[in-house]
Amino acid sequence: MPETVRHRGLDAQGYIEREGSLGRIPHAFRPVVAAARDRLIDLYGGRLNSAYLYGSIPRGTARVGRSDLDLLVVTRQEPTEKDRAEARNLGEALDKEFPEIDGVGTLVHGRARLLSEPETYDLGWFVACLCTPLLGEDLAEDLPRYRPDSLLARETNGDLALLLPRWRERIATAEDTDEARRPLVRYMSRRLVRTGFTLVMPRWNGWTSDLQEMAKAFAAYYPERAEALRRAAECGYDPMGDAGVLRSYVDDLGPWLAKEYARVHGVKAPRPDDIA
Repeated sequence: MPETVRHRGLDAQGYIEREGSLGRIPHAFRPVVAAARDRLIDLYGGRLNSAYLYGSIPRGTARVGRSDLDLLVVTRQEPTEKDRAEARNLGEALDKEFPEIDGVGTLVHGRARLLSEPETYDLGWFVACLCTPLLGEDLAEDLPRYRPDSLLARETNGDLALLLPRWRERIATAEDTDEARRPLVRYMSRRLVRTGFTLVMPRWNGWTSDLQEMAKAFAAYYPERAEALRRAAECGYDPMGDAGVLRSYVDDLGPWLAKEYARVHGVKAPRPDDIA
């Protein structure tokens, strides 16, 4: 079994360092980030508590024409359907206007939820460690510091078994085209690789958001599944709308990961909006 050593992504005290910064945004993506910032202010006004970037753009690893723009919008009160619709409309407009990006993903949450006790080791960790402040209050100041331990592993990705039935439904109802399946392959590939990585994260003792490095870390502990996760990492970066890939995720890799995750770390605590 590989020995536990401290890997990159941690500070000298063993806490996960916050990744990304506005200074790392590649020059090609700065106009779309500036447009997103200005339009968020116009759209939400006083309802906006904070806005963040996350993903490859603030990490400085985005690829022109291939990477998406990831935003987190934090409202002062719990978001309404109008708040979520405005976020979707903004994303569609930015995607059409800026060819440098390949889609926009926007999460919308209320301030109280992000700072709530049940979300401390899930959405709270996400804000404190993976999000780069763009506008307003930085909620990380009211959140703890985080280590790559089993509690964090359980509360971030210990819900895969709950997700799999929803994934099967999304696959079944998607249009039978490569174009329709490609976003599903990208999303599910990334989620499975991250789940595989956090499965071994406490033993690997570090943090990374690089899908290939995640797959490599996983392979050191589960060599019999290494190739499947390596292929998923490739699909996370360069997805194709392959129906067979999606079937393998929900029929093989996903169920195995969910079972092993529950055995090693347990199951994520239920949330109020979980569907039974």
